[in-house]
Amino acid sequence: MSKRILVIGSLNMDMVIPVKELPQKGETILGGAPDYIPGGKGANQACAAGKLGGNVTMLGKVGRDEMGRRLKDNLAAAGVDVAHVAETPDAPTGMAVIYVSETGSNSIVVIPGANGLCDRAYIEANEELIAAHDIIVLQLEIPYDAVFRAIQLAKKHGRLVVLNPAPAPDSLPAEVIASLDYFTPNETEMARIAGMPVGGTEEAVAAGRRLVEAGVGTVLATLGEAGALLVTAETAQVIPTLRVEAVDTTAAGDTFNGAFVTALAEGMPEAEAIAFGNKAAAISVTRKGAQTSIPTRGEVDGY
Repeated sequence: MSKRILVIGSLNMDMVIPVKELPQKGETILGGAPDYIPGGKGANQACAAGKLGGNVTMLGKVGRDEMGRRLKDNLAAAGVDVAHVAETPDAPTGMAVIYVSETGSNSIVVIPGANGLCDRAYIEANEELIAAHDIIVLQLEIPYDAVFRAIQLAKKHGRLVVLNPAPAPDSLPAEVIASLDYFTPNETEMARIAGMPVGGTEEAVAAGRRLVEAGVGTVLATLGEAGALLVTAETAQVIPTLRVEAVDTTAAGDTFNGAFVTALAEGMPEAEAIAFGNKAAAISVTRKGAQTSIPTRGEVDGY
């Protein structure tokens, strides 16, 4: 039986606008017709886990509006338990405005909305749910205080904690870092939190080692086309990814995280789980959108 995964985080409706090139500071450009695609880092990771066969529950907040209902329905269709996603009358559902260039690069502005009300009290009210799951997955698109409290409660109940530090803060409290079983930044996020440059594999390994010395169990950094870097107290190795033609990199990291924890929950060895995450993420960048780009289990297994 697969272990139970709880994803605590954001749910956003993404407004995706195609552009020729990303706008520079002070520049006005024309964009194509927008698409409205379910997103939010938390929801994306839950969706990936659900589509890939994970036993996954989502915890977060949406507004009491049409967008919130659409986000919940979309997750439910992917196999995610959304019974505990709260609908608040006090804020609209979160949104993200995403510009995607012809080369697949993106630039994102997030409007938190209801995600900003996903606070410490809400987390504490759901302590039993945290205790009932085996793997707790978090990001940083809800208030930090709520994330840190969720990590405390997860460790209190002996649960495995995975933190994807996005968007990256300048630093994390020492007790939070020491509570993480898996820390899954990209290169930019790792450089900021480790407080050192990450411009290649050698620097990435050094930054990973600094985080492990600070108490992280395992650093699992996504390095884009190079694959994923695994750093523990004993080892450092890059697990390569598939070579694909990128169309849109939105949610590639979220797909990796959702796929990785799904594989871990099934009992796959760590390196195999990382390779599975790499493969799912590689497929996702060949398609447009966030949750719309996430592959199914059959697609990943057959690729």
